[in-house]
Amino acid sequence: MNLGLRMALVLPLTFTASSMISAQDSTTAQAPVARVSGRILTLGDLQAQQGGKLLQAQYQFYLSERKALEEAIDNRLLEDEAKKKQISLDQLLETEVYKGVKDPTEDQLQVYYEGLETQEPYESVRGEVLQHIRDMRRTKARAAYVEQLRKNAQINILLMPPTANVETGSAFANGDRKAPVVLVEFADYECPYCQKVNPQIQKLKKEYGDALTVIYKDFPLPMHHSSQKAAEASRCAGEQGKFWEYHDVLYYSKQLDPDALKEHARVLKLDTERFDACLDNGNKAEAVQKDLQEAKSLGLTGTPSFFINGHFFSGVVDYAALKDIINQQVNAVAAKQQMASKK
Repeated sequence: MNLGLRMALVLPLTFTASSMISAQDSTTAQAPVARVSGRILTLGDLQAQQGGKLLQAQYQFYLSERKALEEAIDNRLLEDEAKKKQISLDQLLETEVYKGVKDPTEDQLQVYYEGLETQEPYESVRGEVLQHIRDMRRTKARAAYVEQLRKNAQINILLMPPTANVETGSAFANGDRKAPVVLVEFADYECPYCQKVNPQIQKLKKEYGDALTVIYKDFPLPMHHSSQKAAEASRCAGEQGKFWEYHDVLYYSKQLDPDALKEHARVLKLDTERFDACLDNGNKAEAVQKDLQEAKSLGLTGTPSFFINGHFFSGVVDYAALKDIINQQVNAVAAKQQMASKK
């Protein structure tokens, strides 16, 4: 897919937030945060020494900011639509958004009441039940209306997740390390969420082509007893130039026992004697543990965890969520290129 790194028009909505401040901003990094025995501790010192402990907290704050931002965007879109129609927001809601919303029938109210765990008689709670269902239906109608407004609007989210430095020099990369967008994934071959997201990452790589590079880092979780050896096996395959092929086989086959790991190598036509020796002797165990220790130092607690151009992104993610933040970074790169061309 040829993105052309085009800039999206920005919705005229401005937010300033701590998660937008890059840890690489030299001015911010030099800001003093404490004085100890006459010596200054800067924000940069704090990030360097305690960054892992802070990353998760910063990310949770970002998620709260992002939720608030989405609500603010929805409100702005509704306000703009009301102005376009030359009516008040309340009039828009009543005449356009809620016009198809109907109150529940008496039978529907009775059915809902029967599912409640209450000893109150129906008549005493009927009003509350009616208002609750009415509110739910209005909320659903509003969401559908706003979704259509979003499709017709040009919105570029500028709020970014917190950042951290990740060592990628020795990691396997699918693409040019200097690509506009670099996605680093800390993952575990036994993790069901990692298994689910892998084909979605492959799809994104195909769509963005040279604009996106994917880098894989091992984070074998202690409760997954096969993941450490599977990670070693992928690196043994990488030694023979087939890391990504082996990586994909592990995720779609989900066969991680020692015999299966060696069988995968045979199917991929690797030098099996060399592969088996690499795996049996634990040649790659130290490299896997190095990734694991880095994940811990970053404060990571689960898989998959992503860093997209350094911006942290974690949890149960899907294709749409990953594409959203990749597009953010594509727009950011395009903005920098545009500014540089004007100098």
